[in-house]
Amino acid sequence: MILKTERLVLRPWKESDAECLYHFAKNPKIGPIGGWPPHESVDESLEIIKTVFSKKETYAITINDNAIGAIGLLFYPYTNHFWGEDGVELGYWIGEEYWGQGLVVEAAEELLKHAFEDLKVEKIHASCRYENHQSKRVLEKLRFEYFCDKENTDIYGNETREMAMFLEK
Repeated sequence: MILKTERLVLRPWKESDAECLYHFAKNPKIGPIGGWPPHESVDESLEIIKTVFSKKETYAITINDNAIGAIGLLFYPYTNHFWGEDGVELGYWIGEEYWGQGLVVEAAEELLKHAFEDLKVEKIHASCRYENHQSKRVLEKLRFEYFCDKENTDIYGNETREMAMFLEK
């Protein structure tokens, strides 16, 4: 599936995206706030493309066919939190060079439309750490509503507090 917006194309990840992925995913401002460690090599990024990013409804956010971020829907049991056996979770990140341009909101609006209209999803969850103000702002712009607080453990074994939100069709 390929989804298009005014400025973006959301498409499946390709192995040839590994260098672009590494360029953005090695940044320590990107992964740890989202719960994953910075990538350490192009080979590691390639492995992520082959495994994590090969799941259904996982897309590269692209401009001119260059991958600049990721967005996807996680379905139970691959969600970060248990939302129920029919749980669906939105996840996303974008390269630091593209922050503040509304691109994640634009990509998410198209993916949410696809989820509700084509996949017949009724409710989508998302969560972000309280200190991740940018991610929280994205969810607010998408009209997600507060659901509850969640406890989690970060990649370094530290307890974190997250805000869980939801959006219904």
